[in-house]
Amino acid sequence: MEYQAERQRGGTVCGRVVHGERQDDPIIYAEVCLYKKEKTKEGREAREKREPIFWVATNGDGRFEFPNVTEGHYWVVASAFGLTGECSVVVKEGCADPVIIALDLGLIVTLLAAGEGGEYKQVPNAVKGKRVLARLEYELDKERIGQHFFSSLSGSQVMDTPTAWEFDVLPALSGEISFIARIVDSVAGTHTGKVAEATLRVTFFSSEPEVVAIGGRVGVTLERTLSHPTRDQALWVAIRNRTAAIGFVPYQQFMNRVLLADERLKLEYPLLESKLQDLGTNLHGVQAYNLLKYSTEAFLLLECGIRIEEKREGRHQLFHSEFESARLGEPVSFEYVKAKLAEYLGTPPQLPYITRVIEAAFPEWRNGSVCCDRVLTGKLNEPCLIELIWSYWNEEGMLAQTMNAVTRRFQNVRGPGDRDPIAHLEIDPLRPLNNLIWGFIQDEIRRLSVKRRAYEYEHQYGLTLYGKAVREMRPADSRSKFLEAFHNLLHLCSVFFKEDNDTTVIADGYPLLNALKEVHLLLAQGAHNQFGDLPWTARAEMMLQQWMLARPEIRDFLQSRAMVPYKEAWMPQVDTMKTLQGWSDVTVTHFRDLAVYGEQILLSVRYGDWIAIVDEDSAKNWARYWRPEIQGYLHAYRAATGIDLTNPDTVDSTVPAVLLQKRLVLQQQRAR
Repeated sequence: MEYQAERQRGGTVCGRVVHGERQDDPIIYAEVCLYKKEKTKEGREAREKREPIFWVATNGDGRFEFPNVTEGHYWVVASAFGLTGECSVVVKEGCADPVIIALDLGLIVTLLAAGEGGEYKQVPNAVKGKRVLARLEYELDKERIGQHFFSSLSGSQVMDTPTAWEFDVLPALSGEISFIARIVDSVAGTHTGKVAEATLRVTFFSSEPEVVAIGGRVGVTLERTLSHPTRDQALWVAIRNRTAAIGFVPYQQFMNRVLLADERLKLEYPLLESKLQDLGTNLHGVQAYNLLKYSTEAFLLLECGIRIEEKREGRHQLFHSEFESARLGEPVSFEYVKAKLAEYLGTPPQLPYITRVIEAAFPEWRNGSVCCDRVLTGKLNEPCLIELIWSYWNEEGMLAQTMNAVTRRFQNVRGPGDRDPIAHLEIDPLRPLNNLIWGFIQDEIRRLSVKRRAYEYEHQYGLTLYGKAVREMRPADSRSKFLEAFHNLLHLCSVFFKEDNDTTVIADGYPLLNALKEVHLLLAQGAHNQFGDLPWTARAEMMLQQWMLARPEIRDFLQSRAMVPYKEAWMPQVDTMKTLQGWSDVTVTHFRDLAVYGEQILLSVRYGDWIAIVDEDSAKNWARYWRPEIQGYLHAYRAATGIDLTNPDTVDSTVPAVLLQKRLVLQQQRAR
């Protein structure tokens, strides 16, 4: 069939590439080429012997266009999924009518219902409230299909079935139900480099179930009410992914690989590489410690930003599809969540919360009146998922104090009091770490002081420390309402969990949503001055302390208990030091959990665009996704401070330092 051109000079060849009998099912990214028609002396067309004039790929609607084509006879050839279709066209002065090229992929969706004996049989329609099996079949080579997708109100998910795609459908309503099936070619186009996709819109009807009178004993099962998926769920996956990536275990593995003498980890930092190469001739002084310091900062830089990684060579798994599927309430894959995160961040990638702040408070930033170099924009477009509360709880767990006690003994300085509990310990086991501890002590002038951290704890969270080093503090600004709002949020979560478990109750998500907005605003008010830089520095310094305390030399020096289960290797040494010094007898395990879980919870509140959310489903999804961390934080807080935040009578907002000091006084009184 030929189509004639009648518009604009030069002529344009346009059209669509579709599949099936209908013309509304497009093939996306199909390769389309244009050949000039010529005949041989025998009168036969010789298209096969000529190169095409143009190559294009179809857009999201399956459309293509060749502009400014000279008059003449042409062949339009489309290819995708190993199939080829063609059509002839005559171009004159003007635009040709749309060309339709159909490729027969054999896509078909059938509905199957379980009959007697459990065998599935094809049915024309579904029945409300009864599961049916929808099966996607195609007449293509199975090796040509890379992935299958299914899109509905609940989003899309990747299935790995090689030849036929099957999924369960549970119609909740009667009437017309539609969804979109999509397959992806496994081979990219030779000239365009894009992978073809074919979509199929499927519509079927769900009828009301037949009314059947029954008698006798009837069993009833209730299920928990579900909420619709929300866009911000991908951000929560990224937060868990990044906080896991900068955890102690990956950090310890990274440091061990950096310090290997043979086949060590090669880093993309010239300064660090040169220091690693020079270490062999600088084993004394502060060079070894400086190397650890630079390596720690490089590790944080490598894991910084908002992204999702599945795993890295030589490191443990960061993304577990089965865990994330259980949290999100639907099967998900790594590629699916990664695509959802990119969709949430937009183009250029930026958190909606950050975008809202910039557009409202700094409109000149978008107008280009402010110098937008990377120094200024880095913290906006690439915020590091680090929360200062991690450092606060590790400090309350006596991490820094333990390292200070070790360094005092290393310098032959007696601790406070009449008797130093570790004065009798021989420091010979620390001999291999002499240069590292020496460098740590010499670098004290460059490290954050406890008072400097305490001022920032007060500024961001209204949290204070108790001790001689932080007396007579005069903070200029304090988040006095943060602890009350945060504990109220955790209390409402415990109430929501009980209601959500009760299948006879539809849990209310609006109290949670309002509490999330309140905590979000308080966190935003404290995100000024030293925000970003001090949490980063405090994290690097405390991670380095953890690594040094986890060394076998420190373990031999303090003779930690081997049979107590700990999550991280530095923790036994801290508990041993606390026992020797008569500090709190609460195990550091609870403080570690408060640090890890508290950081993840607050990051999800800080960087979510909660101020613009009015749908309770977001709050419900947030509570269900973070339930393990919230329950873990509630338990660890009770174990560490003695305060139960799930108490239905009142929500305690006493500063943890006061509660810990009271427990320490009671502990000392009982010991007398």
